Amino acid sequence: MSDLVKKDDGGGLLGVLHGTGGLVVPKPFEREIYLFTTHVAGTTHVDNIFEIEKHLNIDDKLLFFREDNPHDEKAIRVETLQKEKVGYVPRGDNAVFSRLMDAGKELYARIKDKETVDEWLRIEMDIYLKD
Repeated sequence: MSDLVKKDDGGGLLGVLHGTGGLVVPKPFEREIYLFTTHVAGTTHVDNIFEIEKHLNIDDKLLFFREDNPHDEKAIRVETLQKEKVGYVPRGDNAVFSRLMDAGKELYARIKDKETVDEWLRIEMDIYLKD
């Protein structure tokens, strides 16, 4: 065989086109897409919120879970990585996020800021879509 004509060993373009190639195509990188900034609602109804607050830091990840809730059919519960409930996505903000979650999308938040106002722990969070 001439040096100008090389046999396809199954790993080149012909192998890829015929499904026999060993070419590895990298998967796209996972991205976190910023969607919205809001606060955690209902922290005053969490009995041990000030104990939980001691372990919350700026940029900590918060997990979202859809909840069967008689007061709000679009309720999204917010928890720490340790599975401690801290509250909810506010009712006025949860319509789009609940639909995304119901469609199988993964949403979560990162703590942007926190402060105590009288007897209320205000936790500001940035909401992200994991894509």
